[in-house]
Amino acid sequence: MISMLGHWVLSLVDSLASLVKIIIVAFKSFPNPLNPGRRPISLVFLKQVYFTGFESLKIIIIISLTIGTVLITQIISLVGAGNEPLIGKVLVWVVIRELGPLLTAIIVIARSGTAIATELGFMKINGEIDSIESLGIPKEQYLILPRIFGVTTAVIILTIYFEIFSIIGGFLVASIGWHVSFEKFSQGIFSSLTVMDLSVSAAKSLFFGLFLTAACCRHGLEVGKSATQIPQAATKGVMQSLFLVFILDGIITFASLAFRSN
Repeated sequence: MISMLGHWVLSLVDSLASLVKIIIVAFKSFPNPLNPGRRPISLVFLKQVYFTGFESLKIIIIISLTIGTVLITQIISLVGAGNEPLIGKVLVWVVIRELGPLLTAIIVIARSGTAIATELGFMKINGEIDSIESLGIPKEQYLILPRIFGVTTAVIILTIYFEIFSIIGGFLVASIGWHVSFEKFSQGIFSSLTVMDLSVSAAKSLFFGLFLTAACCRHGLEVGKSATQIPQAATKGVMQSLFLVFILDGIITFASLAFRSN
């Protein structure tokens, strides 16, 4: 039992180290602004932002409005409509600190994580990656860098939209169902919202985006010569991404609470 646990911990550490290495390599591969070869990389980056961010926006808005509606209904049923400061505080705790970054990352993993692992797997099998490298183009710069930065940018932006529309959904329900005015509702939110809350949300979005993309890229590039390995790589990428997102969420939350206590 102890040996199995030790093997699992070592495997986890090795996996995290390999992902950190991929992220560091991506940062080091950032092209010189004066380099004319940066244009293809910029195009891949913009396509990734469009696919991950813009095309996911409708899903994010619908889910965030629903989450805001459900949350405000439960909160008011517990604390009452006249307790606006507490309503705002709970919304900040639940939406800004936790659900916004977390649910956005899960949606991105389900939609874009599988696509990245599958796309890179097909490119590996079809020999496209070998062709790219034979032309003297580093795969880290053309394949990994724009995907990592594109997805991370999209996750940060989508998280902002998620949080805004969750609060809008909550206000609409509170206004229609319990006649809570916008002034009182907004005062409850802004009196509870701090720079630390926004920093925690931003940090989670940043690290979620970096690690979930690195995990999917890694498993996509590890595909061998068999097409049956592609769905396996996609599944492994998604599962590892979900695992990392929850681990990182716990670490960042714990670190923020320790910082607040000091």
